[in-house]
Amino acid sequence: MARSSPGWWQRRSPVAFLLGPLSALFGALAAARRSRYRSDPRRVERLPVPVIVVGNIAVGGSGKTPVVDWLVRELRAAGWVPGVVSRGYGGHVDGVAVVPAGGDPSLYGDEPVLLARLTGCPVAVGADRPAAARALLAEHPTCNVIVSDDGLQHYRLARDIELVVVDERTLGNGWLLPAGPLREPLSRLREVDLVIAHGPFSAGLKQALGDTPVFPMRLEGDTFIALHDGAKQCRSAAFQGRRVHAVAGIGRPERFFDQLRAMGLDVVPHPFPDHHPFTAADLAFAPGEAKVLTSKDAVKCSAFAPADTWEFPVRAQIPAGAAEHILEKLSHGRQTA
Repeated sequence: MARSSPGWWQRRSPVAFLLGPLSALFGALAAARRSRYRSDPRRVERLPVPVIVVGNIAVGGSGKTPVVDWLVRELRAAGWVPGVVSRGYGGHVDGVAVVPAGGDPSLYGDEPVLLARLTGCPVAVGADRPAAARALLAEHPTCNVIVSDDGLQHYRLARDIELVVVDERTLGNGWLLPAGPLREPLSRLREVDLVIAHGPFSAGLKQALGDTPVFPMRLEGDTFIALHDGAKQCRSAAFQGRRVHAVAGIGRPERFFDQLRAMGLDVVPHPFPDHHPFTAADLAFAPGEAKVLTSKDAVKCSAFAPADTWEFPVRAQIPAGAAEHILEKLSHGRQTA
C-alpha cells in the first residue's frame, strides 16, 4: 500500500482549519530560524567551492533526483567537476560517508546510490551536509562545485544558487505543516534563483512566483533494461499483449504508471511508499509476467528480483536556458571571488 498524504493536506477542510494555529507557529519558527542564519554569518559554513542546492518547499517527491542528474551532466559539459551531497534518506550511515562504487542502498540510501551510478561523480551522504561536503572534497580534491540533493531548508550550508523543483500537485492546499504539506510558504519561491516546473502551473502559482525564472521539465524514456543483464534492452513493443506489473516506491507512483500506460502497456500498478525497503515478496507476482521498476527502485531490488524484471530509466529534459542561467551565475561568482 502506498503511503498517501493526509486528506486535509489536499483541501482546506475543517481539520486543516483546526490545525491552522500549529501551522502559524511552524511558519514563525521556520522564519525565525532562517533569519538567524541569514543575519549571523558565524552560523553558516561556506565551502571553498560554490554550492548549488536542488530542493523543494513541500513534503513528498517532486522529481529532484532526475534534476540533480541533469544538472551534473550540464556542469560537466561546461568544464566543471561536480560532486553531490545528500541526506541519504533511508540509509543507515553513522556520521558521513562517501558512497563507494556499487554501494549498498540499504546503507547509503537509494537516491545517493542511484545518483552515483547515473552521474559517475562522487556522492557523499550525511545529515550534516557541510561535513559531508568536506569529506567529499577531502577524498576528491578536484571537485570544484557541490550539488546538494535536497537541503533547501538546511541553512547551515551556505549556497550560491538555489534551484527549486515544483510539482504543483504536491503543494496541496498551500498551507504549512501540519495543516498542509509545505515546509516553507509559497513566497519563498520569490527568493530562489530559478524554479523547475514538473507539470503545469496554475495562474495563482505563477503569480506567487513573481519574477523568479521558471523552466519546464519533462521526464523521457523509451528503453527498458533487463535488471540481470544490462546489455539486454528493448522498447515498449516487446510488452504488447502482456500484462506488466509496474512497481514504484517513489513520491508519486501514479506518474510512473501513467507514463507506461501512455506507451501502450497493460499496466498492473503496485504503488509502495517512497524509499520502501523492498523484499523478494514484494515482486512475487505470477510467473512469466513482466515486472517493470523505476531506476530508484531497481538499485534496491537487483539482488533478489526474479527473471523478467526490467528497469525503465528516464532523464529530465529541461530547456537550455535553465543551464545557461545557472552557469552564468557560477561564472559571475568565479569572476568576483
